[in-house]
Amino acid sequence: MPDLGKYAEAVLSSYAISIAIIIGLIVVSVMRANRVNKQLQEIENKVKNNG
Repeated sequence: MPDLGKYAEAVLSSYAISIAIIIGLIVVSVMRANRVNKQLQEIENKVKNNG
């Protein structure tokens, strides 16, 4: 790891915050995709059953 000097805390905390935001976005995206897929399946089943 390079020597970051007096800015080490700011740089490392920025990396940590960025990684946390990216992970949060991934989790929210996956949860939304699952919810949308479930809704789509329900709609397709209604159309299939009702003709």
